[in-house]
Amino acid sequence: MATKEGRIERSMRGAPQGAVVSPTLANVYLHYALDLWAHRWRQNKARGDVIIIRYADDFIAGFQHEHEARAFLQDLHERLREFELALHPAKTRLIRFGRFAAEQRKKRGEGKPETFDFLGFTHFCTRSKAGGFVIGRKTIKKRMVTKLKALKVELRKRMHDSIAATGEWLNLLLKGHLNYFAVPGNSLSLWWFFHEIRWRWLRSLRRRSQKANLSWEKFHRLTDRFFPPIRILHPQPLHRFDARTQGRSPVR
Repeated sequence: MATKEGRIERSMRGAPQGAVVSPTLANVYLHYALDLWAHRWRQNKARGDVIIIRYADDFIAGFQHEHEARAFLQDLHERLREFELALHPAKTRLIRFGRFAAEQRKKRGEGKPETFDFLGFTHFCTRSKAGGFVIGRKTIKKRMVTKLKALKVELRKRMHDSIAATGEWLNLLLKGHLNYFAVPGNSLSLWWFFHEIRWRWLRSLRRRSQKANLSWEKFHRLTDRFFPPIRILHPQPLHRFDARTQGRSPVR
């Protein structure tokens, strides 16, 4: 069921957008429509490494060989068509990504390796301080901008609240942000997000006549206790798990 203009409407197909049950239904449905089928496909048709990561109805697939990636995509279209499903045309693409992507694209006269967005992060090819290949992750810029616009509206609503009350609210919001986005390599995005929140809070306070002359330095000292320190909270993925599968071995 869904609500529309204050009325409850029963839906005979699908689930309402944003409904709590939607991710659960997606997991159950796609386990049979996608997961089990992809496992059989890998066992029967793949010769190189294949890795698939899915969250609800959003997933990525990585292939060692380009021809297998193209074959999988073609077969996937046919598989989903059997369930009256289709891949989102604007969100489905094949890209050259990984350890050898930069070198291969250079030989083809192409630019830097493409990036892709997944689960709130933009993923890109980069190098570690030691010079080895690593997958870089940074918060999707568009999502941060959207959050900042919503936060600006909320700060105006709280404009006449005490600094302590607003600071405690922001402290919880920023801790939640760090708990998800504080991954290795994402420090610059975290710093930028925190900095933009400070500026928006100061501008909101300056709209109050008694705070109009509040300087950035004084405001920074006044509110610093509410901003948690920016530090990486999550290890590199390779330190936590190895989800790669190879050849015809069973899924680990």
